[in-house]
Amino acid sequence: MKRDKLEMEDDLRTEYDLQSLRVRRLGPGRKSFGETTVRLEPDVAEMFPSADAVNEALRFLIRVMRDNQALAPTAPANTSLERTDE
Repeated sequence: MKRDKLEMEDDLRTEYDLQSLRVRRLGPGRKSFGETTVRLEPDVAEMFPSADAVNEALRFLIRVMRDNQALAPTAPANTSLERTDE
């Protein structure tokens, strides 16, 4: 069945400017809407039951790293095993 040309014409008013509308991407980008997705390897993924568990573990790791950086000595420690009291 072919449609008549009259059926294909729309009744939009001329003041509606649809040219400025942005069309969302199709496919995987449409689902995320700008969020970053990270894929975990299967052995890592089986340790975490949910995305919240992954985020909690990563936040803990970030806190530990920041605490260790704050406690790190500014000068290298003397790691020599030689005795100095002789």
